[in-house]
Amino acid sequence: MKHKAVLTLILVVMLAGAIVQPALANSSIMDQLTQVKDATDQYHNLRTAQSAGYNLVPGLDSCFNKPGVGAMGYHYINVALLDTTVDPRKPEALVYGPGSNGKLALGAVEYIVPAAAWNAIHAQRPSLFGQTFELNQTLGVYTLHAWIWRQNSLGMFFDWNPKVSCP
Repeated sequence: MKHKAVLTLILVVMLAGAIVQPALANSSIMDQLTQVKDATDQYHNLRTAQSAGYNLVPGLDSCFNKPGVGAMGYHYINVALLDTTVDPRKPEALVYGPGSNGKLALGAVEYIVPAAAWNAIHAQRPSLFGQTFELNQTLGVYTLHAWIWRQNSLGMFFDWNPKVSCP
């Protein structure tokens, strides 16, 4: 009987560990996202973002929209950050959508990695926050959105946001 109680206790501890581990992983992701928010909070002011090197890029300067799904908005990209480094606190793009007052409002950050350069030194796609980047074959880049400033009912890391619309 005593042996059975010990086995039951071990099983309970193991199951608790299995339940706690994902919670710890999520806590780490939430901590990282909080760091991203802290690092990008200043960019609610578009002039500050532009002073830091985030600007519209010709050819990518329109509002990205996908009818029936939602929109992303305008991508202000810091081309100096387009390399194979993935730093959560230094997203390559800031995504702004039209706000309720008509001014652009920061909604998301986007991580962009040139695919050819990444593939030359890595066997796997880049990942961050437990998410694997998507390949945009048209642009030849890996991307990951994080809707940290505007809620996205499709998920924080989904490209399109039904709450964003283009004029």
